[in-house]
Amino acid sequence: MKPLRRLLGHILSCKDATRVLSQAQDRTLSGFARWKLRMHLGVCDACSRFEQQLHFLREAMQRFRS
Repeated sequence: MKPLRRLLGHILSCKDATRVLSQAQDRTLSGFARWKLRMHLGVCDACSRFEQQLHFLREAMQRFRS
């Protein structure tokens, strides 16, 4: 991984990244917020897994409703 990307990925803490991921379920993020989140997810495996889990739960709830 390139050092600059790793450095940029840590602009957002894991706590903030998970909060933003949750908020993204309910609202559209600004361009800068999306960029910071993508940089973080590019270097953080734990937050990337959290994003996948949120996606799975959202799909499961949509299927449950239908």
